Amino acid sequence: MEFKDLEIFQLVAEMGTVTEVAKELNYVQSNITSRIQKLEVELNTPLFNRHRRGMTLTPEGKNLLSYSKKILLLTEEMKRAVLNKNEPIGKLEIGTVETVYHLPNILTSYMKSYQSVDLSLITGVTEKLEQKVLDYKLDGAFITASNVHPDLESYEVFDEELVLISNSPHLKLGELEGIPFLCFRKGCGYRARLETWYQDQNISPQKVMEFGTLETIIRSVSMGLGVSFVPKSAVAHLEQSGTIYCHSLPSEYSKVKTVFIRRADSYLTATIEKFIETIQHNRQIV
Repeated sequence: MEFKDLEIFQLVAEMGTVTEVAKELNYVQSNITSRIQKLEVELNTPLFNRHRRGMTLTPEGKNLLSYSKKILLLTEEMKRAVLNKNEPIGKLEIGTVETVYHLPNILTSYMKSYQSVDLSLITGVTEKLEQKVLDYKLDGAFITASNVHPDLESYEVFDEELVLISNSPHLKLGELEGIPFLCFRKGCGYRARLETWYQDQNISPQKVMEFGTLETIIRSVSMGLGVSFVPKSAVAHLEQSGTIYCHSLPSEYSKVKTVFIRRADSYLTATIEKFIETIQHNRQIV
């Protein structure tokens, strides 16, 4: 069994057709097909169900996919470790929730120190990012601390205070039921906090509106579209200018921690180790 065979198997599992994988790798289709057949012969079991719409994994194929991801990840980590044990180098894929206000400080500090690293950043909600790290699709992620999965290791980044924001200085509890609740999609830790507070106050907002970016949420609140729940650090300058107004909630709802997570069983390369050191250094000076 060759690593390339596993890479091809993984691509077919993700794309669902030999044709698409052949295009992706610039291979002839027969090459892809023969490699998959070779794996099935070696393992003495069919890995895919073939049908008109393409190929889907058999139960045995799903098991192999799980092991394949781990094997290929360890192979990549091995290469990094052998090539350079001390100097960060190579690709670093990080995820983050939209609301990590101090993130630019961390990224700038890291990239200035380690220019050989190819760092990419994706945004998402806590629940989705945590799953991507668990599935080895991300090297790590900044999320809202909650019940972190036991297979993950977490590092504290910042403590945040969440505030309810509106465009009115005199927001009353009884008014909230008729005001749209502006938020990120399900899986967002901040949304979950405010939803819990709403439930505890017996408030049922008539409308919940989901947005993709923090900037859009804040601008919509400032224009009177609704209310939201965001880190105070992200809107302090707007509060000072009178663009929006902040309303405090009890600490059990408003106090949150942002943490950085990575898989506990993944090899700690110099690239990720130095990134964690940069996080901890910035945490001390903020």
